[in-house]
Amino acid sequence: MIVFCNTTPFIALSAIGELDLLPKLFGKIHVVAEVDAECAAGGPIIVPDLKSLSWVEIVCSEPCTNNHFLLELDRGEKYTLHMAHKMRAGLVIIDEKIGRNVAEYMGLSVIGTLGILLNAKRKELIPSFAKCVASMRDHGIHYHPALVKQLSREAGE
Repeated sequence: MIVFCNTTPFIALSAIGELDLLPKLFGKIHVVAEVDAECAAGGPIIVPDLKSLSWVEIVCSEPCTNNHFLLELDRGEKYTLHMAHKMRAGLVIIDEKIGRNVAEYMGLSVIGTLGILLNAKRKELIPSFAKCVASMRDHGIHYHPALVKQLSREAGE
């Protein structure tokens, strides 16, 4: 299954030292060059050089002129969804609400960082969903409290 990932999940999982959940859960992760550039640009949370990760495959983007609804998205989201659709990806990892809505409109299956943590908890790859979310919050990464509460219940916490 082809899996594409946008920038925010790389940042969120790097913040809490759980970036290795991506290959553990999905194997190879496809990333467009724009997401690689966004991660490499740096910020308060350091994301490893994606090119150095054996489980990341950088994909060269192609112009997306036909999908006008993609124009409202940032470069990483736009090209991630365009190439995921073009390559018939089985899953897109994306957190931003508008991007998720557009992905679903395009017929793509989506999961976010919280969904990854929930799956990881179910597979006993992490000891606590809630502690991971709290750690992300400590790093300035916030998710809707009602969603966190619902998923914490699903995780049995």
